[in-house]
Amino acid sequence: MSFPDLLQQDAARVQARLQAALTAQEDVPVVQAMRYALQGGKRLRAFLVLESARLHGIAPDAAVSAAAAVEALHAYSLVHDDLPCMDDDDLRRGLPTVHVKWDEATAVLAGDALQTLAFELLCDPALGPADRRLALVAGLAQASGAQGMVLGQALDIAAETAPVPLTLPEITRLQAGKTGALICFSAEAGAILAAADRAPLRAYATALGLAFQIADDILDVEGCEATTGKRVGKDAEAGKATFVSLLGLEGAKSRAAQLIAEAEAALSPYGARASALIEAARFVISRQS
Repeated sequence: MSFPDLLQQDAARVQARLQAALTAQEDVPVVQAMRYALQGGKRLRAFLVLESARLHGIAPDAAVSAAAAVEALHAYSLVHDDLPCMDDDDLRRGLPTVHVKWDEATAVLAGDALQTLAFELLCDPALGPADRRLALVAGLAQASGAQGMVLGQALDIAAETAPVPLTLPEITRLQAGKTGALICFSAEAGAILAAADRAPLRAYATALGLAFQIADDILDVEGCEATTGKRVGKDAEAGKATFVSLLGLEGAKSRAAQLIAEAEAALSPYGARASALIEAARFVISRQS
């Protein structure tokens, strides 16, 4: 199966699991907003969960709740990141953001509920013994909290009013939390489920996460709103330091390519079995959204 087909297949599997998780919920505005926020997207993080599971001999049906948990957590982060008190965006995945379609209070509550849904999904007995489910819960909490994604978001907000632009090491640290931490957890999830060594997948995902953010910075310069599904050019308008502003456009592209080569090299212990993860890495810097 080609990588695009596999990505699409996994996305459909995860969407079905998310819909099933919300079926029993009362059809009130906050739940409607949750469903809305879970629409679309590349589902790359979910794919990383499922593919890292397949790499360790774990079938998708036995890992899909972990993949859905990552997507619920990611959706929460986007809903909150789009709020006026954060990035103040009105377009996400080609649609009005949640606070625009409903209101700020509903967006905050929908994000809160998506976050708690993520941890509910990680309690699914289908994911295996309790100790492995607990390891998944701990891993996602660390990746998404003040040691990971939330730390990165806080550093990003602080940078907006800093007296001087961030340096390259500071941006790298910021993005390792804001973008990279959840990608790392996603890629390691299969190893957690199998109680296997996480180190090769951690090295792969560390490089992949940074390349992903560099690609986002490039899209903010070269992309168009219709294709990316969100506003572009915001970083330059705000005078924000990015990989592109510090490295230049060609320098950023070169660094992203170097990181993908590092990600591929990290997968060498798995041999040909890691071909889909290699394709995912190449997709990260060739995508248009």
